Amino acid sequence: MTRLLSSLFVGLTLLLTSCQSNSTSDFAFEVRLTEEAYQAIDSLGLDTPVHGRLFVVISRDDEREPRLQTGVSGVPFWGIDVEGLEPGDLVRLEAGDAAVRGFPFESIEELPEGEYHVQALLSVYTEFERSDGHTVAMHLNSGAGQNQWRAPGNGISEVVTTRVDASSNGTVSLEVSGVIPPQNPVPEGGSLQQGNPPDTDMVRFVKIRSELLSEFWGRDMYIGANVLLPAGYDESTQNYPVMYMQGHFPGSRSPLGYSDSGTGRGRSAGLSEFWRSPDSPKMIAVTFRDANPYYDTSYSVNSENLGPYGDAITQELVPYLESEFRIIPEPWARIVAGGSTGGWEALAMQIFQPDFWGGSWGWCPDPVDFNYYQIVNVYEDENAYYTDSEWHRVERPNARSFDGNIRSTVRQENHLELATGSKTRSGGQWAIWEAVFGPVGEDGYPAPIWDPENGDIDRQTAEYWRSNFDLNHHLQTNWESLSGKLDGQLHIATGDMDSYYLDNAVYLLEEFLDTEAQPRIETEIQYGRRKPHCWTGYSPSGSGEDMTTVEFVGIAAAHMASNAPAGADLRWMR
Repeated sequence: MTRLLSSLFVGLTLLLTSCQSNSTSDFAFEVRLTEEAYQAIDSLGLDTPVHGRLFVVISRDDEREPRLQTGVSGVPFWGIDVEGLEPGDLVRLEAGDAAVRGFPFESIEELPEGEYHVQALLSVYTEFERSDGHTVAMHLNSGAGQNQWRAPGNGISEVVTTRVDASSNGTVSLEVSGVIPPQNPVPEGGSLQQGNPPDTDMVRFVKIRSELLSEFWGRDMYIGANVLLPAGYDESTQNYPVMYMQGHFPGSRSPLGYSDSGTGRGRSAGLSEFWRSPDSPKMIAVTFRDANPYYDTSYSVNSENLGPYGDAITQELVPYLESEFRIIPEPWARIVAGGSTGGWEALAMQIFQPDFWGGSWGWCPDPVDFNYYQIVNVYEDENAYYTDSEWHRVERPNARSFDGNIRSTVRQENHLELATGSKTRSGGQWAIWEAVFGPVGEDGYPAPIWDPENGDIDRQTAEYWRSNFDLNHHLQTNWESLSGKLDGQLHIATGDMDSYYLDNAVYLLEEFLDTEAQPRIETEIQYGRRKPHCWTGYSPSGSGEDMTTVEFVGIAAAHMASNAPAGADLRWMR
């Protein structure tokens, strides 16, 4: 009898456990699009009915809207792709629905019960009938770079405070009733793209329609520039060299961190006073506004997925600037510099177009050798997310503090982007790398370098990357034709504790330049001891301090003056 009762008890326990594990709730977030929001989206020139991605974001505090608290260490959210939304349409983000993807909780069912602040956001997509024959739906840059959480034209709901129990059969109802407005008014006949900031005393904001990009994307596409003029420009008649400063979408910010009010922080402290001083070299500084459907900057090269942004910059935007401003239209008078993404851009522009640019400074550059794609070797590793041995599996780190503490993993950040946008539409860092470096997939979106779910690396895609955008491989393959053009033109600095392990690829590039490259050329590579991302080099004074923006302006001016041809007008330098 004891054995029988014991068996019955075990059987009943297993049955209850099985029922519990297989049970699913009918909990859902229910979101409706209002007529007012729909009309506001349409009035901004965005596509209606609405295709896009609908998000629900939750937070435990109300210091900021939930949508402004997302990130790899941010608050939970879930998203689902939507098509053909019209006023009154209702979308359910249901627990257990495979089409709903979240981060850090993949499923809504994983959310702990509690009191939350809840908000919906509708990221509006635009349809592109590209010249390569593919039709894709993407989030069009609308003046906020490629930040879907802040982008003008995206719909948002009011924040609702409520108790959420994802194990219940309840529903949380939200209405997308508002639309994020443009930061500055769109002029009649104008476009949201790249924003419309007003000119200031020293900064001019330029935007042009790109014929090359419009042809590729199948609709009007714009690029722009923020132009910082030297003191006395309007009273002068002379021409000036240009520092092209690369990086993320600048919005209405001035190049170099210049401020008309004279304020400045960090490396840019004192820059505004120096720039206006009669003792400073007189130059123009430019940053590009080239946000695109994949990211807040184009990486300034031609690629299969983004189109001819490299040509658009050198054949359309720079010539336009040289026609509108008194610029010396010569390679020696154009240097390019930037950090992180801008660091890769600066080096790539100089390496791929050595006859157009007159010197590059790449600080803490994105991976310059894909043997170290951050910390992943896409040519030899089997998996990006883990390292495996017979008995152990270790997750690969993605970001670290300068003391070595891990802030996130490669898997976490990739799963964040997967929840933010399917088909490489997250607007994030890994998405733009796949879009720039990789080929077009069969569906018209970028061919992934690895499976976004499990991290298994695609060798064929990796070989495409090597052949087209591995900068170290490109140098090694084309050294005979490039070496004479790059002598004295490459300057690189990175911390030896770069937050994203970007120093590893620089070591490989230095190894080639210092030991294998024949003939040898003059290059400059600096490593900052225990310096994180994004370190730009030591002060030229030898003080051991970090280089300031004021010091770099002097370095850039001296470089251009030393490379000017005999008889060139160098009054700007004096």
